[in-house]
Amino acid sequence: MFWAMFAIAAGFLGLAVLGVFAVRVFLEARRLGRQVEDSARRINRAAEELERAAASAAHAVDAL
Repeated sequence: MFWAMFAIAAGFLGLAVLGVFAVRVFLEARRLGRQVEDSARRINRAAEELERAAASAAHAVDAL
């Protein structure tokens, strides 16, 4: 009887540990998603600035 109770307790603890790890993975995935979103926003802003600078340089070359 002891071994059956021990197996049930070990199984429950194993599931609890897996649950904790699942929550940690979920939270880290959300954090990574936010970081990717911020990076994409920065890249878009830099691309727009580069486009404006290129247009300005093109106008300056045309003026020469």
